[in-house]
Amino acid sequence: MTRVAAIDCGTNSIRLLIADANADANPDAGAGGATGQPTPRLTDIVREMRVVRLGQGVDSTGELAQEALERTFAATRDYAALIREHGAAKVRFVATSATRDASNRQVFVDGIRAILGVEPEVITGDEEAALSFAGASSVLPSRGEDPVLVVDLGGGSTEFVLGDAGGVIAARSVDVGCVRMTERHLRSDPPTPEQIAAAEADVDAAISEAARTVPLERATVVVGVAGSVTTITAHALRLPEYSPAAIHGTELDLDAVRKACTELLEMTREERAALPYMHPGRVDVIGAGGLVWRRILQRLADVTGGRITTAVSSEHDILDGIALSIR
Repeated sequence: MTRVAAIDCGTNSIRLLIADANADANPDAGAGGATGQPTPRLTDIVREMRVVRLGQGVDSTGELAQEALERTFAATRDYAALIREHGAAKVRFVATSATRDASNRQVFVDGIRAILGVEPEVITGDEEAALSFAGASSVLPSRGEDPVLVVDLGGGSTEFVLGDAGGVIAARSVDVGCVRMTERHLRSDPPTPEQIAAAEADVDAAISEAARTVPLERATVVVGVAGSVTTITAHALRLPEYSPAAIHGTELDLDAVRKACTELLEMTREERAALPYMHPGRVDVIGAGGLVWRRILQRLADVTGGRITTAVSSEHDILDGIALSIR
């Protein structure tokens, strides 16, 4: 066993996973073995999430805001202390959409290096997609040669990854996410029909862009990952609190998921904040997350001729993929 630390720094949140990695497991085998069950490769020690909104204003200014950098650096200092406390031997820090888009990302890179002592990696959308698929597939039963579509709905971007037991078939990252769509379109509380229509047009164009690379019609099942999807699932289940155990692996009819998306989109922020499973840092952006997820699921139902009728939620995603990638 090797104790590793993975940090995923996205547009909305920064997350830490300290885990013991099973060196005997084959990281390239895909999900599941002969029994169809995934081989456990990570044993969690610490799993934390902070909403720091690193991508605040990036869509309009092209720069990381100073206050957003300060929030992110503060969280990283706390994570560095936890990494030292738990004795992680290897650390990998990955930054995604907001940092990719920022003209001043070197300030971010220099700050993280000074705090953590490792070089932060600003990865491409394709790398992000592959890590998301690896993380999600590592804990889901294998479907053999049946292609699975993993959708990682983030704050600044959404990754579409089609793969099977042999690994990734095709992947594409597009610039739509809950923070980006909120800042660009859904400014009212609740959003107006005109704002919703404009956001939907952006999302539909992005899905079409992804479909030029990823054959969505080949998908036999869709797995959604990241905070927007899991929060929508919590809402559909009407959970009394946010429970990863209750959410992970849940398979819901598309109608139920789309209904939950619409409800969250049309609520006021005050109404969302009152929900017992709603993280405070998602209150203002979950409506956009619901809009994006609703449009993706509708497109999948259409292009697969109704073959996809359900959606699966996974609590394991790019963060697990980062941890699994550490050598």
